[in-house]
Amino acid sequence: MAARLPTVGAADVAADETLAAQRSLGRALRLAWSHRAVRGFFLRAEDFFGFAKRLAREREEMVTRIREVQAEYRAADRSRAALGLALKPFHSSLADMERRYGVDLDANSHGESFLKLFQNRFVPCGLCLLDEPEAPLSPQSQLALLAMLTDMVAQEAQFIITTHSPVVLAFPGARIYSFDHTPVREVAYEELDHVVLTRDFLNNREQYLRRLRP
Repeated sequence: MAARLPTVGAADVAADETLAAQRSLGRALRLAWSHRAVRGFFLRAEDFFGFAKRLAREREEMVTRIREVQAEYRAADRSRAALGLALKPFHSSLADMERRYGVDLDANSHGESFLKLFQNRFVPCGLCLLDEPEAPLSPQSQLALLAMLTDMVAQEAQFIITTHSPVVLAFPGARIYSFDHTPVREVAYEELDHVVLTRDFLNNREQYLRRLRP
């Protein structure tokens, strides 16, 4: 809200009912920039499917409009050349949307759809705020996400990410802040509960599983 970034969700930040508290906080914030980011986006993992439905709805509206224009020109008995000239902006807009977000996000697996979105929306010098982007991603896909982040950071993009994933948390050079206690503090990767528990489980799987047996 304060950074005036678009949201990837079913509604824009100004209209999303679930972001009412965040809008109040955003109006109270005053941001200072060492390097002003004018591009980027905000994503909560749970909002992605609403975003996919929103795109599908907008695409259908665009297709409907194209058909209406076609019908109007057929009724007027215009030439094929005139029809092509009139439809070009609509086809161009539709093609641009499909190129940017994918022809059908629902047709891909959840993880593939997430990665495709990131691939098309990450930009040099951008600012991206991501809330648990690992939610639909397999460990292999999380590594693919880290590769994208590495490429973008090299092009001066910035990322603020909330995550519980030991894989995402391992991003080289990341500054990690823990919100588990007050005040918020910077912590080392090796100190994180999620990292310690995951490592101990992998090293002593049977010991943990024995506790589950009756």
